[in-house]
Amino acid sequence: MSAPAPIIVRHLRQSLLWPLRLVGGAADDDAERRQMPWRALQELGDASPWREHVDEYHGSGFHERHYNEFVSFLPYVQRFLYGEGRSRQGAGDAAQGSPMRVFRRHDLAALRVQLRPGEAQLLLRVEHVDLIFFFGVDIVLLNVELSTDDLPLAQARELMYRSGRAYPAGWDAGGEPLHCPSSVAWLDAQGREVVCSDAADRALFLTHVAEHRAPRIAAHWDYVMAPLVNHHSGRPGALRYRQIEYYRMPMMAYLAVDEPSRLTRDDYLRLALVTGSHDRAGCDAFAPADFEQQYCYDRFWTDSGVAPRTRYLCSGLSLVVTGDAHSSYFRDAERGALAQFRHQHFLLFLIAHFQKAALLMMSDQLAEALMALDVKRPDTVKRFKRQIRRNYVAFLSFTHRYWFHEISEQAHVKALFRMCTRHLGIDGVYAEVKERIHDMSSYLDADALRRQANTVVRLTVVTIFGLVGTITAGLLGMSLLAGPNTPVLERVLTFIGVLAAAAALTIYTIVKSKRLSDFLDVVSDERVGGWNKLRALVAVWRREPM
Repeated sequence: MSAPAPIIVRHLRQSLLWPLRLVGGAADDDAERRQMPWRALQELGDASPWREHVDEYHGSGFHERHYNEFVSFLPYVQRFLYGEGRSRQGAGDAAQGSPMRVFRRHDLAALRVQLRPGEAQLLLRVEHVDLIFFFGVDIVLLNVELSTDDLPLAQARELMYRSGRAYPAGWDAGGEPLHCPSSVAWLDAQGREVVCSDAADRALFLTHVAEHRAPRIAAHWDYVMAPLVNHHSGRPGALRYRQIEYYRMPMMAYLAVDEPSRLTRDDYLRLALVTGSHDRAGCDAFAPADFEQQYCYDRFWTDSGVAPRTRYLCSGLSLVVTGDAHSSYFRDAERGALAQFRHQHFLLFLIAHFQKAALLMMSDQLAEALMALDVKRPDTVKRFKRQIRRNYVAFLSFTHRYWFHEISEQAHVKALFRMCTRHLGIDGVYAEVKERIHDMSSYLDADALRRQANTVVRLTVVTIFGLVGTITAGLLGMSLLAGPNTPVLERVLTFIGVLAAAAALTIYTIVKSKRLSDFLDVVSDERVGGWNKLRALVAVWRREPM
């Protein structure tokens, strides 16, 4: 009996989304640069391949798919994604416009990939390459959208599995990188190779980790990010980034297949979990028993309707949609499932991963502030306080500007966003970061109260012991000096001498105020005998052991 014909993916779209943390950059007093890090990219001019992308809402290319995208979201999400509009936005006012800024490069036209040694090379079209910045948040997301046609399902799965890795996980005995394509190269519009991956050069990655205690970004991804530089690369750069999540980039995929009904449960498991085809035993052994309930959205998984047998799969790190390649609605890039995949679904995936990345970034900043703190050095204490209060303000700004539990009332957008955030565990991360920031803020408040209490104690001690001298001088002062009969110079010198003695006595009292406070506590305690009270007085001048 002949083997069944392989399932063919007539059209594949793959969208990679890589959250990264921006580090260093603007000085503390440059608030504008810290809130708008993309300004450093704009200032490079022609030295940078990135140009700010003026979206269709501000140009002449506004189409029905953009309108459908806009009305899919709730009003507060619309303001986040698109800004207030021209009637409310002042010229150059980034805070009133969209908090999200997109920069695009146009010099990369294709990606040539060889999945395994000896296999034929695949040529993927580059739909766009974007950098996405956010106002007031030190996060940037790289978005690369690729497409190709007519791949066997197994090969499409392997492409999804192996692409989007920032560096190799290791190497096999033959020196081939594990879980990565055997070779990757970016091509320009003329088909010329611009840069290729160096994942097979094991020595480079081993040396980098040994020297910097941080992974080395593969050459083809490092090139795409330029002029942004890896923070641990040792190279200069106005904008620097560092890894904040797992080295495998979150991914979206759209697969238009010939016969969706031929896909088995194992096929859907592999697509949802992005496991590739290397595990010949199948995914049932480690798949959750409630896979369909946890990972599948099957509202359109029927034999009728405009897009029959359409299924959405979501694991948090991936969002995959499969459907019938012969359905005109499923392939429609203006009103159909493909348009929704590229617009509404991409944005809900973007929001979820941006939220998680921003929370992880704030958690990292708190940890770094604690690591830099040395309570014996006042300068580090001051920096620690400034950093914690800045993080507190940043968290409040994030909560009120970017934190959404619901983004849409459309059933499928609402359900997919909930599935994505649930698998990513964003609510738990938010609660943890909120608790940490609250603990830090409570510590600063408690420390401020402690300092105020110590100041009050010292002033009280100085007042009590100064009261003795004040009363004594008050009783004797009337006849101690014959003011009118004393020469002016003598009176001035006497005044200066008394002032110096009083100042020295006051300063000395402040220095000994803690011990004197302890002595006053002992004196006021009626249960303590006279001998012990005397010992407490002597202890004021006793030197403490080091």
